[in-house]
Amino acid sequence: MSTFLRSVRRGEHRLATSTWAAAIAAGVYTIAPIDLIPELLLGPLGLTDDLGVWGIFAVLYLREHARWRANRLTSI
Repeated sequence: MSTFLRSVRRGEHRLATSTWAAAIAAGVYTIAPIDLIPELLLGPLGLTDDLGVWGIFAVLYLREHARWRANRLTSI
């Protein structure tokens, strides 16, 4: 496990509420049987909404990682 994730798990770095919400939304939306763009009807094009939700989460995760890294460098 990465140092970043360990510090989140230990409570040394608090994630923004929006990052938690995006993570939960990405997981639920991927598992949920209801899609905005259904794969059954549109094939691979139907995956674009899933990728969009995961893309939003990825951007927020990278933002959190950069914030953690900046805080870590300033505390040295």
